[in-house]
Amino acid sequence: MKTAVILLALVGVAAGAAYYAGHNAPAPLATFRTAEVRRGDLLSAISATGTLEPEEVVDVGAQVMGSILEFGQDPRDTSKPIDYGSVVEKGTVLARIDSTLYEAALAQAEATLERSRADLAQSEAKDMLADQEWKRAQSLRQRNAIPATEFDTARSNALVARAGVALCKATIKQNEAALHTAKINLGYSTIKSPVRGVIVDRRVNVGQTVVASLNAPSLFLIAKDLRRMQVWASVNEADIGRIHQDMPATFTVDTYPGEVFRGKVSQVRLNATMTQNIVTYTVVVTTDNTSGKLLPYLTTNVQFEVEKRPGVLLVPNAALRWKPKAAQLDPGAKDTSPLSAGSPGAPERGVVWVPAGRGFVRPLAVVAGTSDGAVTEVSGDGVKEGLAVVVGQEGAGEPKADDTGDGKKEKNPFMPSPSKPPPGGGPL
Repeated sequence: MKTAVILLALVGVAAGAAYYAGHNAPAPLATFRTAEVRRGDLLSAISATGTLEPEEVVDVGAQVMGSILEFGQDPRDTSKPIDYGSVVEKGTVLARIDSTLYEAALAQAEATLERSRADLAQSEAKDMLADQEWKRAQSLRQRNAIPATEFDTARSNALVARAGVALCKATIKQNEAALHTAKINLGYSTIKSPVRGVIVDRRVNVGQTVVASLNAPSLFLIAKDLRRMQVWASVNEADIGRIHQDMPATFTVDTYPGEVFRGKVSQVRLNATMTQNIVTYTVVVTTDNTSGKLLPYLTTNVQFEVEKRPGVLLVPNAALRWKPKAAQLDPGAKDTSPLSAGSPGAPERGVVWVPAGRGFVRPLAVVAGTSDGAVTEVSGDGVKEGLAVVVGQEGAGEPKADDTGDGKKEKNPFMPSPSKPPPGGGPL
């Protein structure tokens, strides 16, 4: 019995010693993730999304109503009608509208004009006769050989005949204008291209009736020159102040994922739009499309080049954000405050942390410059190419998923405390 008690006592002492040793052993040294200060080119840019648009688009409509009889012939292949993508010249016939009514109106206008000309000839003959009678009446009046009433009648007939001639001449001009209008309307039944370009959209079919009222119906959409394109980019109001005329820009399209296209800002439009309380401005970027790769209405990802910094020292942005714990500071470098911010508009001051051995780090004050969102330009005493700076922490010092950040685990209020037995009593 005594032997059993002694053995139990020894086991208890050993367990207590192991427990004490496990809770009082020194923590393993922290392992830091580092990155080297490197020298390279930095580009500060403003990102935006946009849409490719033709530089100039002409909307071809109809000025008369009627049904579409046929489309014109494709200039490059006369066996095919005009369609999407057809390259047309100025004056190319695009479509023909049923012209029966306009041909009839033209014939009627021609007949009306001929009649008015005949009326003029008749009026001129009457005018000549009335003029002769008036001259005869004047001669007889001098010899008192004509009554006063006949004299007055002759004079009145001459004036009426002269007015009739003037009326017929005015009617002829009116009918000539009506004939000209009828010819124009007949000409409008043949739709022709006003410019040289490419048909981007065809909005009618053969047999469809178009009605020209207050607004001319749109039949074709023609891009005047696809060798030059525009990107209409939506830029946030917070960035619009840094964009200016002739600013260089690059953009990509999903259809060519590995290719970057270049352009420059040609216009900053002032008609801002608001969507869900977000104000954006349209910025137009002009680009060359001689290769013909870029198609209208592709979605683009645009980068406006604000500033280029060639051959500067760069650190990851994580190096400027990371901060050590108090226990990780090098005892020989206690002043960890960054440099003074200085006057308004001065470069931003910051601190990066350099490994000092044995799980410690020391601060290095830097001047932070331009950033592209991933890396930042830095300068200052002690900053040199190849210098290792801390960007994170691994191992025992790294906060875990249930860590509060100060090395202490956050307690779950729904789990029982290890120092208290669960509800219903302790172990049997």
